[in-house]
Amino acid sequence: MSFEFDPSEFDAETLAIRAGFERSQHGEHSEPIYLTSSYIFDSAEDAAARFRGEAEGPVYARYTNPTVNLFESRLAALEGGEEAVATSSGMAAILATCMAFLSAGDEVLCSADVFGSTTGLFSKYMVKFGVKTHYLPLGDMGAWEAAANEKTKLLFLETPSNPLCRVADIRAFANLAKRVGARLAVDNCFCTPALQQPLLHGADLVIHSATKYLDGQGRTLGGAVVGTHADMAEVRAFLRTCGPTMSPFNAWVFLKGLETLSLRMERHCANAQGLAEWLLRQDQVTSVNYAGLKNHPGHALAATQQTGFGGVLSFTVKGGREAAWACINGVRWLSLTANLGDAKTTIVHPATTTHGRLSDQERDAAGITENLIRISVGLESLKDIQDDLKHGLSCILAG
Repeated sequence: MSFEFDPSEFDAETLAIRAGFERSQHGEHSEPIYLTSSYIFDSAEDAAARFRGEAEGPVYARYTNPTVNLFESRLAALEGGEEAVATSSGMAAILATCMAFLSAGDEVLCSADVFGSTTGLFSKYMVKFGVKTHYLPLGDMGAWEAAANEKTKLLFLETPSNPLCRVADIRAFANLAKRVGARLAVDNCFCTPALQQPLLHGADLVIHSATKYLDGQGRTLGGAVVGTHADMAEVRAFLRTCGPTMSPFNAWVFLKGLETLSLRMERHCANAQGLAEWLLRQDQVTSVNYAGLKNHPGHALAATQQTGFGGVLSFTVKGGREAAWACINGVRWLSLTANLGDAKTTIVHPATTTHGRLSDQERDAAGITENLIRISVGLESLKDIQDDLKHGLSCILAG
């Protein structure tokens, strides 16, 4: 039975399970893992043509592997993009984006409250190649307008942001990028394409840490960049030369993760919403950052460009670092780890972990205070999550 699978004819839930898969002559029902470093060519002429890009077919597993390519095709379909390029990690995806599109003398406009390693990449390493980065408040479009100039080549942001859940107007940033001749890259880690498709709102590039929700069970590392065929040719050229490659096994794990992505994100959102509302009622809590709350400054905007508010939230407690650590140390079974997007609920202190390598000034600019705690809400019983966090909060008073 032969059928031409057109992604435009199907819903996301179907694309996550079916898109991009072409069975081999064996008729396998589950996607195979192609564990090979190289491929056999039909002839010397065929080898030469493939290396020149004049004939289709895999060349070398550093940048062409059937399992990895299937993951790329499926993710691109979910994001509404023309093509995706898979990388060894989410940070490798950001690095590949920078190396593909930035040159000495270029400038980057980046939101102030991005993941700490993203700041480190721009401030410690890209600066060595003559690329200057300006960090700006996500919600102050006037500041972005004032900073943009003919040297600006990339606008980079997370929405919702990590860990304060601030929300950016993707369309407004896309319009600014186009006016100055820059690309807009949106880190879609928190929402995934199940909840948000930045390309449909005008973004040029979507960045993923597949390690998070795309896997969903904290098993493997991976990343991806999604965009046009032309832009992805530049990213893949960097991958071909420099080699931050996703392994076939990891790609296969991510394919299995995509099959349940929509279902999992529904539960993550529901649990996070319930936990955020519960936290607002706790005496030890001074503020809660979650776009699903009606009092969140980005709530209305998020509702227009997302179909759900995600599974990550953060909150502040009465007191400083000592109080935050007392709460974290007081939970009994919630996982103290910096990862997020897992089926298991995780808890972490951003100021001393994910953003711990930033200077005090950088943390202050990003709003990462000593009394801030981040929760990646998992798939367990909401009541059980609340009970364990209640035990942690009680330890603040005990301390």
